[in-house]
Amino acid sequence: MSNFQDNEPSLEKIEDYNGKESQSKKNTVRLVIVLLLVFGAILVYIKNDTYENAKKEYVGTNDKPGITNINNK
Repeated sequence: MSNFQDNEPSLEKIEDYNGKESQSKKNTVRLVIVLLLVFGAILVYIKNDTYENAKKEYVGTNDKPGITNINNK
């Protein structure tokens, strides 16, 4: 029974537990976070640019909209 308990995973046996993670793993996590932030910023820029271009192409005013949809009446 004691042999089975020795093979049982515990937090102390995990190499990353209690601040013992390696510097390369810390750097990898930081790199992933930075890349995700950069990717998100690029997506926001593209979406905002697309939205601004769509607003420039709109024909009409609030009083006289350029496009009407019969289904929305």
